[in-house]
Amino acid sequence: MSTLVIVESPTKARTIRNYLPKDYRVEASMGHVRDLPQSASEIPAAVKGETWAQLGVNVDADFEPVYVVPKDKKKIVTQLKEALKEATELILATDEDREGESISWHLYQLLKPKIPTKRMVFHEITQEAIKKALKNCRNIDEQLVRAQETRRILDRLVGYTLSPLLWKKIAWGLSAGRVQSVAVSLLVTKERQRRAFREGAYWDLKASLEQNKSSFTSLLVTLGGTKVATGSDFDSSTGQIATGRNVVLLSEEDAIALKDRLTGQPWTVSDVEERPVTRKPSPPFTTSTLQQESNRKLRLSARDTMRVAQSLYEQGYITYMRTDSVHLSDQAIAAARDSVEKLYGKSYLSPQPRQYTTKSKGAQEAHEAIRPAGSSFRTPQETGLSGRELALYDLIWKRTVACQMADSRQTQITVQLKVEDAGFRSSGKRIDFPGYLRAYVEGSDDPEAALEDQEVILPSLKVGDHPNCKDLAAVDHETQPPARYTEATLVKTLESEGIGRPSTYASIIGTIIDKGYTQLVNNALIPTFTAFAVTTLLEKHFPDIVDPSFTSKMEQTLDDIAEGEAKWLPYLREFYLGDQGLETLVREQESQIDATKARTVELENLAAKVRIGKYGPYIEVDNGDGVITASIPKDLTPADLDPKQVEVLLRQKTVGPDQLGRHPETGEPIYVKIGAYGPYVQLGDKSDENPKPKQASLPKGVTPETITLETAIGLLSLPRNLGVHPATGGKIQTSLGRFGPYVVHDQGKEGKDYRSLKASDDVLTITLERALELLSEQKKTRGSANSKSKAALKELGTHPDDDAPVNIYDGPYGPYIKHNKTNAGLPEGVSVEDVTLPQALELLAAKASTSKSTRKTTKSTTTKSKSTTAKSKTATKKKAVEG
Repeated sequence: MSTLVIVESPTKARTIRNYLPKDYRVEASMGHVRDLPQSASEIPAAVKGETWAQLGVNVDADFEPVYVVPKDKKKIVTQLKEALKEATELILATDEDREGESISWHLYQLLKPKIPTKRMVFHEITQEAIKKALKNCRNIDEQLVRAQETRRILDRLVGYTLSPLLWKKIAWGLSAGRVQSVAVSLLVTKERQRRAFREGAYWDLKASLEQNKSSFTSLLVTLGGTKVATGSDFDSSTGQIATGRNVVLLSEEDAIALKDRLTGQPWTVSDVEERPVTRKPSPPFTTSTLQQESNRKLRLSARDTMRVAQSLYEQGYITYMRTDSVHLSDQAIAAARDSVEKLYGKSYLSPQPRQYTTKSKGAQEAHEAIRPAGSSFRTPQETGLSGRELALYDLIWKRTVACQMADSRQTQITVQLKVEDAGFRSSGKRIDFPGYLRAYVEGSDDPEAALEDQEVILPSLKVGDHPNCKDLAAVDHETQPPARYTEATLVKTLESEGIGRPSTYASIIGTIIDKGYTQLVNNALIPTFTAFAVTTLLEKHFPDIVDPSFTSKMEQTLDDIAEGEAKWLPYLREFYLGDQGLETLVREQESQIDATKARTVELENLAAKVRIGKYGPYIEVDNGDGVITASIPKDLTPADLDPKQVEVLLRQKTVGPDQLGRHPETGEPIYVKIGAYGPYVQLGDKSDENPKPKQASLPKGVTPETITLETAIGLLSLPRNLGVHPATGGKIQTSLGRFGPYVVHDQGKEGKDYRSLKASDDVLTITLERALELLSEQKKTRGSANSKSKAALKELGTHPDDDAPVNIYDGPYGPYIKHNKTNAGLPEGVSVEDVTLPQALELLAAKASTSKSTRKTTKSTTTKSKSTTAKSKTATKKKAVEG
């Protein structure tokens, strides 16, 4: 007798195998084994002629989905069927959430087992948890499966119905999605607020005081009994004091005059207030709070956070990482309290065990919050982990332990001071007992340092004291526009609005970046002009799709379906086929959408038109002599495009580019120009004899207004030869690249070795000695850098066709296999350690055949008529984003 256990990934299989009897065989499905067709080539021949075939959902027959086994999963399914032949029992042990339930259901439908079949779920991969799960197997939960299937169908209907409309009206390759479009809309709304923002300016005074040789600061808060204006008193749309605010607005002259008047006058303490404050620890992590804190502290994207958390879970270090629940089991509470007592002492334990409850009705996906696995918690140092895995485990461990610690007791101290008719305030904070802050402080990685930072010590002051004023300064302030979303704040907003599921936020944010709707710059998500055009079209013609409350109600309905409180089929019919259903609206609205207007982005206080073109956004102005256009640089954001910027961009088209001077050796003119990728210098004029004049981008910190002729000549001389490497004899050069200035060592057959320059280095003056110093430092690989110039994560061997290496590298979207110019991503649920050379060759072959098929389709499509092309595009659509 043998039992076949199926899980999603080889890593999970390997971990679970250690806790099962020897007659249990554990295999991996490599994630999903069936899905809706992703392209025309996957649509079964039997339904290819149907009008609904492109959707993969038969909307005419109770929304019956068409499921197919993707090409790269066919061999896996065959292997699972072979393994099943030798088994007398089947256990489906995929993840415990709705998606995991769906994978188990699809496996059951595909494998059609004729032997007893059970569904096993567990929240962590430990020996105790696996043994307990084996004793408590159940059947597949049909309601969870139905809820997940309804979600999948909804996402497909929205994505594959609206995306083709965007291709026709705005640009090919765009996508719409049930959650994605709301997320983009939130970013655009914030950018509109920034564009409408008007800066306000105000002044106040800051005093440096001393009492009993202890220094402290104090800020002006009132003048003549009236509050002094601060940033919160301004109307962001006018830059003026908001209507109804009774405040004193100080100008620079006012502040300096007040400073002069108060200098030398006696200071008196008029009031001292001490107020005790108790702070409680935050609940343990859920999926969304982990993503938020990981982004804030570790600067990990939501996608990277989930990838690392998945690995930690599958290796048995943490509990399941897709959860809305903040609940902890009795075992977890005991483990956390034991850790507190051992590391910090009994005095740091909360008097009673803390149990947290989840407010969200839909928090049904998992039994517990994210925490360290097991009945006793390994400290981060005991895990043997390193890098991102260690950093994330450390975060989870600290948050979990801290939630069972005592409250932090603090005293807030406020001191009011008077000098003539001016009122000043000093604020202090005393930590009487740190409590949980010893283990975990939000927003800081060093609890001890953060503890010190939080205390603001004031000298002992009492009413009537006369501290000495050592310095009094007038300080100017400017109001700031609304902050753009970061991944952390976007995740927080999506969750608070009830939009989407926390488990999907990582993929949603990744998608809107990949699709060009937003750029991630210094951790801020900046929407593009394309995002403005798409959002405007959807707001005008399909407002529900970008309405947070409408999307939130959809999520609630899906939760109700999972709970058996709502029927899935009537809901889908009403949403898609109803009088105000999506299919009806698209049919009615399509003829009313003018493509030229849809491609035009109207910005407040800007006469120039912004249009979305084939090669990106550009500005268009009619100056009386005709229409002039100019590309908008990729780093110029919608909030920052103003009439002055438009003038600069158009001037080089009408007057010509600014000439800095002439090159001393060739006599050619050197121009400063602005292109799609920002400002650059150009040597000489473009002509038939010189079709590609030499160009060089301006480095960070250098602008068209500040660049000198000498700097331009230096930039145009790049790359600079610095000499040869003493060990290899290879040439060493310095130049500017996509990611900034760098040095490169040509190692011949070994490839090229790159290092980025530090902030203190100058690409125009760096020496050979400094270059060798940089090259000797350990390399920091960049996800999107050329794989030849970085170390492989794993070397698999050589390809049998040409003996070229087959390696795995770390890319911006996760690990990938590389052979020559063919790259293949690792399937869902597969770790680097699990990949073998035969598997890699199979994945590379599938990727190569897909690429050839795509090229053939593109080539044949271009030879057809326009009407045929349009039809072909709809039928062979790119994968429209769903979610």
